[in-house]
Amino acid sequence: MIVFNVPPKSSKAIEYIQKAIDNQKICGDGEFTKLCNNWFQEKFDTPAALLTTSCTHALEMAAILANISEGDEVIMPSFTFCSTADAFVMRGAKIKFIDIRPDTMNMDENLIEEAITPRTKAIVPVHYAGISCEMDRILEIAKKYNLYVIEDAAQGVMSTYKGKALGTIGDFGCYSFHETKNYSMGEGGALLMRDRSNLERAEIIREKGTNRSNFLRGQVDKYTWVDFGSSYLPSDMLAAYLYAQLEEAESINEDRIRIWNQYNDGLQDLALKGKIILPTVPSDCVHNAHMFYIKVKDIVERTTLIKFLRDNDILSVFHYIPLHSAPAGEKYGEFVGEDIYTTKESERLMRLPLYFGLKEDEVEYIISKIYDFYK
Repeated sequence: MIVFNVPPKSSKAIEYIQKAIDNQKICGDGEFTKLCNNWFQEKFDTPAALLTTSCTHALEMAAILANISEGDEVIMPSFTFCSTADAFVMRGAKIKFIDIRPDTMNMDENLIEEAITPRTKAIVPVHYAGISCEMDRILEIAKKYNLYVIEDAAQGVMSTYKGKALGTIGDFGCYSFHETKNYSMGEGGALLMRDRSNLERAEIIREKGTNRSNFLRGQVDKYTWVDFGSSYLPSDMLAAYLYAQLEEAESINEDRIRIWNQYNDGLQDLALKGKIILPTVPSDCVHNAHMFYIKVKDIVERTTLIKFLRDNDILSVFHYIPLHSAPAGEKYGEFVGEDIYTTKESERLMRLPLYFGLKEDEVEYIISKIYDFYK
């Protein structure tokens, strides 16, 4: 069976985890947590970055730092994971869902203004499959209406838009290091901040509302409870596992791009015949090969193809069910405008196996079976 995902790992992972244990500092903010934070800042040229327990928690921290509160409204696509909305719903906000573009599956930037009201506080672009939303237009709208831009870049580590790393373009950016992501610590994430003045409060929120980080730097003689917060700080052992991969980030990225290109080249004939649609990468975007998806005729054909591949020992999967159609989406949000593409395109999309180390002959086998299905 060719599985859908295999979590990435580095040969140095065990060595680094053992070092974290030997340091007798396995809680957060140890040596490897700091190494990860510094790596993000230097690699992506961002003023401040903090490793977190998940992308969900990074989004929650961003919502707090943006002062999202009861009665506020937040604009985002419906085609995303529930964490994107949860972080703001937990602060009392109402979610305004807008339609997506069928080419990139990202939010349609031309529909944002229609959803803005006097209660709107933030725009949350979700960079689907590691391919950037149209950030120049989104930033222009945000500036016009004095709104925060909080990037859900869960899938966007190592991707860029006009040369800028995803997650560093808006006010806040949120990464995921879940086991399904390009770089993983099992469960984990990171919060990036465009304005370094947010760092001190972010550290406090992340440390259960205490000024422990100031204490550890010798800035105060004891630490105490100074604000509300939660436990958003991951174990240094998990950071050690992640840092081993970050040291090899370029080679991991290159391997994923190899696989993505093999799929894209190999399936061109089916696309030219109109049997499937392949991903679109706009000219301003450099992607990270987070996933390779195809879009088929409809949900019936997708279900049949997924079963056919499984019968041939290939595990492929569909993706999000639009949030506005979920019970919580109906309770905490509303869809603005017409759902022209969100539901229709989500029902056509299916993802193929793509992970660091997937062999060339395995990709070729998957491609051949997709051709067999359409014969």
